[in-house]
Amino acid sequence: MSATIGSRPIDLTGQVALVTGGGRGLGRVFAESLARAGANVAVLARSADQAAAVAESIGAAGGHSLAPEGDVTGQRVVEGAVERVERELGPVDLLVNNAGIWGPLGAGWEVDPSEWWRTFEINVRGSYLCTHAVLPAMTVRGRGRIVNIASHAGVHRWPQSSAYAVSKAAGIKLTENLASETRRYGVAVFSFHPGIATVGLTEVALAMDAAPGSPAAWIQLEVAAGRVVPPERAAQVVVYLAAGLADALSGRYLTVYDDLPALVARAVEIQRDDLYTLRLRESRSPASV
Repeated sequence: MSATIGSRPIDLTGQVALVTGGGRGLGRVFAESLARAGANVAVLARSADQAAAVAESIGAAGGHSLAPEGDVTGQRVVEGAVERVERELGPVDLLVNNAGIWGPLGAGWEVDPSEWWRTFEINVRGSYLCTHAVLPAMTVRGRGRIVNIASHAGVHRWPQSSAYAVSKAAGIKLTENLASETRRYGVAVFSFHPGIATVGLTEVALAMDAAPGSPAAWIQLEVAAGRVVPPERAAQVVVYLAAGLADALSGRYLTVYDDLPALVARAVEIQRDDLYTLRLRESRSPASV
């Protein structure tokens, strides 16, 4: 089985992928696309029936999959899920941190603080716990890839959606730090913005009674204007990253709108000038001293 980006065939036969939030939306598309490319896929989701349906779909198409039920915010749950994946499918080669929520809408001082922080529990803690569970084995084996699903919200101001925007910015910085720490172990880490697809959180935005000028209202206008990305296109990028074809861009914030082969060709420049990251201009950091 194979997938393509541009004209290049991609075969992930022998790889094991773990996709969080894989029971529906983009997560399901990612899981099924990775399986079509040959990967064995584990689908981690809180909704056991949805995760099982994805695993059954993959199995019916001739692939290998399992669906460990679990909430990504629980450390023991995540560790147990990863242990099961390693036991039944093999060591995890690819982790896709896709699980996430929109969070409360409104001015930062008006929303419920517990709901605001809950967004971080899922969007940031969840990604960290899953990463924490798979990285030790990746570093020992000297290979592995992690894709943190990011958002336009993490690199721009999104008033009325501060929990989501700030959590996504944190995810991008987590990517940058992990990439720096794991590079010498042969592990690559990416942030990836899949664009506006009419599944997942975009469906949530479309159902909102959005105030004019809010991010949700902007998404509704973009969808109405036809400026959406097919989920399958975003999945092609995830498959491309899984194949190791963009490892030279580890630590970068990439989007579905990027020409990845062209960026890979510029990797030396991108690394030298610290492009495609969240950074201050004319600044010095411990990594640059």
